[in-house]
Amino acid sequence: MADTAANGDGEPVQKTPAQLLKEAKKKEKMEKFLAKQAKQQQKNTEGAGEKKKPAKEKKEKVIITYDKNTPEGEKKDVSGAMPEAYSPQYVEAAWYSWWEKSGFFKPEYGRSSAYEDNPKGQFTIVIPPPNVTGNLHLGHGLTNAVEDCITRWHRMRGETTLWNPGCDHAGIATQVVVEKKLMREKGQSRHDLGREKFVDEVWKWKNEKGDNIYHQLRKMGSSFDWERACFTMDPKLCIAVKEAFVRLHEEGIIYRSTRLVNWSCTLNSAISDIEVDKKEITGRTPLPVPGYKDKVEFGVLVSFAYKVVDSDEEVVVATTRIETMLGDSAVAVHPSDERYKHLHGKYVQHPFCDRKMPIVCDEFVDMNFGTGAVKITPAHDHNDYDVGKRHNLDFITIIDDSGNICGDCGIFTGMKRFDARKAVLKELKELQLFRDIQDNPMVVPVCSRSKDIIEPLLKPQWYVDCSDMASKAVEAVRSGELKIIPDIHLKTWFNWMENCRDWCISRQLWWGHRIPAYFAEVNDPNVPKGEESDGSYWFSGRTEEEAKEKAAAKFKVTPDKIILKQDGDVLDTWFSSGLFPFSIFGWPEQTQELDFFYPGTLLETGHDILFFWVARMVMLGTKLVGKLPFKEVYLHALVRDAHGRKMSKSLGNTIDPVDVINGISLEDLHKQLYNSNLDPKEIERAKKGQKEDFPNGIPECGTDALRFALCSYTSQGRDINLDVLRVQGYRFFCNKLWNATRFALSGLGEDFKPEATLKLSGREKLMDKWILSRLSYAVDMCNKGFKEYDFPTTTTAIYNFWLYELCDWYLEYLKPILYGEDKDAIAVSRNALFTCLNVGLRLISPFMPFLSEELFQRLPRRTDNEPPSICVTSYPEVEEFPWRDTELESGVDFAQNVVKTVRSMRADYNLTKTKADLYLRLHDEPTAAMLQKYSDVIQTLSSSSAVTIQVEGEVPQGCAVNTVNAQCEAHMMLKGLIDVDKEIDKLNSKKSSLLSQQSKIEEKMKKADYAQKVPEKIQQQDADKMAEISLEIQKLTSAMDQLKLMK
Repeated sequence: MADTAANGDGEPVQKTPAQLLKEAKKKEKMEKFLAKQAKQQQKNTEGAGEKKKPAKEKKEKVIITYDKNTPEGEKKDVSGAMPEAYSPQYVEAAWYSWWEKSGFFKPEYGRSSAYEDNPKGQFTIVIPPPNVTGNLHLGHGLTNAVEDCITRWHRMRGETTLWNPGCDHAGIATQVVVEKKLMREKGQSRHDLGREKFVDEVWKWKNEKGDNIYHQLRKMGSSFDWERACFTMDPKLCIAVKEAFVRLHEEGIIYRSTRLVNWSCTLNSAISDIEVDKKEITGRTPLPVPGYKDKVEFGVLVSFAYKVVDSDEEVVVATTRIETMLGDSAVAVHPSDERYKHLHGKYVQHPFCDRKMPIVCDEFVDMNFGTGAVKITPAHDHNDYDVGKRHNLDFITIIDDSGNICGDCGIFTGMKRFDARKAVLKELKELQLFRDIQDNPMVVPVCSRSKDIIEPLLKPQWYVDCSDMASKAVEAVRSGELKIIPDIHLKTWFNWMENCRDWCISRQLWWGHRIPAYFAEVNDPNVPKGEESDGSYWFSGRTEEEAKEKAAAKFKVTPDKIILKQDGDVLDTWFSSGLFPFSIFGWPEQTQELDFFYPGTLLETGHDILFFWVARMVMLGTKLVGKLPFKEVYLHALVRDAHGRKMSKSLGNTIDPVDVINGISLEDLHKQLYNSNLDPKEIERAKKGQKEDFPNGIPECGTDALRFALCSYTSQGRDINLDVLRVQGYRFFCNKLWNATRFALSGLGEDFKPEATLKLSGREKLMDKWILSRLSYAVDMCNKGFKEYDFPTTTTAIYNFWLYELCDWYLEYLKPILYGEDKDAIAVSRNALFTCLNVGLRLISPFMPFLSEELFQRLPRRTDNEPPSICVTSYPEVEEFPWRDTELESGVDFAQNVVKTVRSMRADYNLTKTKADLYLRLHDEPTAAMLQKYSDVIQTLSSSSAVTIQVEGEVPQGCAVNTVNAQCEAHMMLKGLIDVDKEIDKLNSKKSSLLSQQSKIEEKMKKADYAQKVPEKIQQQDADKMAEISLEIQKLTSAMDQLKLMK
């Protein structure tokens, strides 16, 4: 199947050998199918009239659900027998409402007040508030899985723990969603409604849909203190936003200025850098643009000439945005460029208007690129803006807010900007000023919300002067006061913060925190009339009255002479988000909550918003509260799909965590697309993506499996390529835990009462000591992993302990003991087994809260005064488990390798139930003496009738032999147990089949064009397959040689 999958992306023109092979296989399959059909048809004809055997009824899979009548918030009833198989629906029912009602997630739990001194310390973390715009995706799922695991670990360690939930109003995103909804359902725009009614519509939508995110978070098992949930437009947070703006404006840190912004003509608003997608293209590329029927061409560099005034000379310049030449106000050359030294101080003539433009000298020009001359459009290009400022050039705006050509542009005025692109090029050709056009790799800035092409426009906006705050943020990290984990992100932090530009916080929206600034008109002839671009006529205030008092004081008039008009813009969403760590605790009031919970312990989020959110919280927290908002920042990787692609609704690969938890059919995945804001073309594209990735839908995996999978993927790198179907593998792991605990409980018996204290009896056997040693190791690794935010270390330790050590070895070893006659051995083993179950469930609880609670509640207790829930039971600490014995582990490891070797031999000779004598030949006495201690373990686990360990002497004839390692050989007596000739025939048949496969691959690899035409990945797969077949043939030959000796 590897060839088939790889060839899906192959060249359509000339088929690769792998494709040809695939077609041949398909043809062969079809021929077999047709032959089978014909044979069946013949049978049906011959057997007409004969009585048919009744077809076996297909057994439908029964979904086990929890059907006991448990009132909301009451403890789940776990009396009675455990269901035979693990069912996420059964396990996850009822627990969350009990946890929430019992107050386990509140910092007050177990103490008289949240604010009382706790010698074990405290842990505070705030949620990165998700946008209120709808559903969470797997990126949010990762964030909440990681944060909840960390939070639960701290809570179980006895610390005063708070994880504060909340939601972001998401200005642009929410406004876009509601605007599309209005247009779709009522055919109205926001302008049809007016600002006040439109904002009412947004609140209505928020109140209807906003709780969906909180439902998803509960479904994920997130242990928030829900009574402290905050929305960034709540009154308490609105007060904080106003206060922050006013204070910073009064200090001059917030100021008004006319500068270039990222402008979305579709949204009619400036947008932040994070909302700009940088689309890389390699050359001439037509792209769809909202408002245009035909695609617009990008990725070309157009060269044209400007004529030098009073000269026959010309200067050739080049641009990827030819329409912007309408706003050119200069041509720049490098001062050292000999080609243009004679033109310094001269002018060029604009061909479409009476505009003479200076030739200026500026070192930003690259002499070696193109002609070495650059057109300068200060009002529509970020680099040109700086040149314009340096040389005091004219800033000529030629594109308006809607993306149309404006100003004195002659025949082009009123055209849409990309229509003007074609028209300008045509006119240049007619004037014989066009010189060249060629493909040009470039980055096209696209608005992530509207998919429009971003236009840099000059706008009077509000800015935050970040220079001083950014310097302090840099110093905080350099000094170690603030720690960023992993440190691969330090370079990004320093690069951003040391080159931090002032932050534009104005957004031309209606939904959000309206800027508390007012433009003042003064009804007094002695005061000159101001311009809205002039910051000295703007006044901020917590109320309009306060702003009016400020204006009156400045202009030395009475307040009744002042007429105020509030700015219609709203603040960038990141501004209110930057205040979140302290605004939620009542700032600017000096509340007890703020004093106790601020600063927080940790901020956990994706590395993609390190600057947009993390840096701004650090700057604003330090400036406004005087303290860093947290001590550590842990940045997790980004979640991409199995193919490494960014999650995108239009690709159909954005997955709702709830769909992974509950499972969903392909048909229902498709239906979700129709409820989104995608246009019809995007829906069809997304449906295709869903069909390719989830042809059978997404299987039910459950919350615990999803959380465990997400955390196990979280290595400290940049990206996670998450195959959703791999989560199903962890669902099988859950089933293993369920079955293991079910078996163990039956082995413990109904009357079992564990020892009151956790200690060894001194009567433990080697395997009891071994499993407790491995448990000690798992405890150590789990705590180290949590402390270092190394989640794969923790999940791997848990997974290995439960699956490979407890289930595969210890439980198998215990079976004959638990059902044997040695009462002392039974008692000792039961206590060891109980310790493993109890501690193992506590270790996994932060990752799998539902399953661990379900199983933990079925375990007996050591004492009567233990906590009611596993989530408030202590997390195992290293000091409690001083049982690590590496020498013992080394010995058991040797014995396990012997068992694995013997099991492999038994499988080779098809010894399913028959027990054979085992002879282990060692190379030295010390090793033999060591292994002798484990002879009963080896006998039990390898299903041997007897085990003989020897260094010298001959092993009886009739044995199959295999090497365990350099020190040990395993000889298994087969004489009299198998039909030698029959076994040789079977092995010969296998060998023939492998030789045939080997021959086909060799033939394929010998073809002349194999190395050139077959993809490297397929060549590697072929080489690996050949090596695997050769090894298997070698083993079969050796096995047959051994069998021949038994004749």
